[in-house]
Amino acid sequence: MDLIDDPQEGMNSPEFTVTEISGAIKRVIEGNFGHVRIRGEVGRVSRPRSGHIYLDLKDDRSVISGVIWKGVSARLQTQPEEGMEVVATGRVTTFGGQSKYQIVIEEIKPAGMGALMALLEKRKKQLEAEGLFDVARKRPLPYLPEVIGVITSPSGAVIRDILHRLRDRFPRKVLIWPVAVQGAKCAPEVARAIEGFNALSPGGALPRPDLLIVARGGGSVEDLWGFNEEVVARAAAASEIPLISAVGHETDTTLIDYVSDKRAPTPTAAAELAVPVRHELVAWLEGQGARMGQLLSQGLSARGQRLRDMGRALPRPEALVEGPRQRLDRAVDKLDPALIAGVQRRRVRLADVSGSLRPVTLQRRLRDEGLRLQDRSGRMGPSLGRLVTARRERFEGLARRFRPAALVQENARKREALDKLTARLSEAGQRQIGDWRRRVDALDRLRETLSYKSTLARGYAVVRGDGEVVTSTKAAQKAAALEIEFADGRMTVGGKGAAKKAAGKPPEQGSLF
Repeated sequence: MDLIDDPQEGMNSPEFTVTEISGAIKRVIEGNFGHVRIRGEVGRVSRPRSGHIYLDLKDDRSVISGVIWKGVSARLQTQPEEGMEVVATGRVTTFGGQSKYQIVIEEIKPAGMGALMALLEKRKKQLEAEGLFDVARKRPLPYLPEVIGVITSPSGAVIRDILHRLRDRFPRKVLIWPVAVQGAKCAPEVARAIEGFNALSPGGALPRPDLLIVARGGGSVEDLWGFNEEVVARAAAASEIPLISAVGHETDTTLIDYVSDKRAPTPTAAAELAVPVRHELVAWLEGQGARMGQLLSQGLSARGQRLRDMGRALPRPEALVEGPRQRLDRAVDKLDPALIAGVQRRRVRLADVSGSLRPVTLQRRLRDEGLRLQDRSGRMGPSLGRLVTARRERFEGLARRFRPAALVQENARKREALDKLTARLSEAGQRQIGDWRRRVDALDRLRETLSYKSTLARGYAVVRGDGEVVTSTKAAQKAAALEIEFADGRMTVGGKGAAKKAAGKPPEQGSLF
């Protein structure tokens, strides 16, 4: 026999809302997986402006979503990056808004040394590709800095070793910027210290260091991890002040060692690189001074000997002047005959020139010039006369064009036009004033028409009781005295006291009857 499903079967099972079933699932999952540790590879990482971190943890077959709240992410010693193998500790919960489950991560760490080394190698390649490790960008250290800035922990043995070594070699001014050299605060504090030293103004109240030393003692990879953070490496690369990195022991290497201008194997070695030995410098200066004095003495002796040798090679002064003296004597002997011959030649030339300057020639020249002057003066008189005549005719023409009568006529015509314009303006003003006066009279008549005084003239009256306007018989019966206002005056009905009381108040407009 075939079985037929009953459509009413199962109708007694309870009904849940979506929120109720989602909450039940949430309670089951959180009850069974209250606190778990998950090992996996970090997949997609998202950092919105809220400060939370959303990521995926995956292996070769499955993926689980994870979230790190803002307060937890600020305390993490290692920030998650894509491709990093980690161990995440937290609680598994559900998110009903998207029907998904996720892990709320409270702590995340790299899964062993291999993950840390892989992350370090990835950052190293990235910074190297940007050129932060290039030798060309590294600056030389100052030979003898005036002020040295030290970035380290103020309570460790590192700062004591640096100060002791500086005191032994060459005492200098030291500015200490205390920072955390381990843990989550290490990287941001070291980066801020480097930027803070660079922000100081040269010559200010707090002197700007000429050299920076970032120092820390030895430790494990996890202890030194703050100096492998990208923010520290970029701050050291951007520093305008030369920087020495002295992190860990000689075998320890961090990213700041690659971007710094000089790496010291130990903090003590950083102090040795920062300043020379004072006694050695003094001895070197004394040796250089002795060598300089010796070389100067040798140079003076050699140049004196050379001068003497060159002096012996020079001829005697008498031999140098014998030839010029003989040439001078010969020139003196030839000078007297030459002067006499020159005078004779000039005398003959003067006689030749003076022969042509006879009085007859001069008189003839004067007569010719006088005739030329008379000829020019005879021609100049008629020319001046013609010029004066032309100027006089031009002046008379201008005088004929100037007519005073025309100016008088023009003045009279303009005055007549002005009088007409003045008359028109006066007539327009009178008309305007007349219009305004008629409007005022009309408004005054309208005021008189609308006033209650005109109503009184038509037989109406205003009744006031005790100074107030009366509008009903009840109010009239209550009043001690009544005052009736007609068109030609007022009269009082009642005692004198009531009349005086009514007269003490100003009249008011009231009802008419």
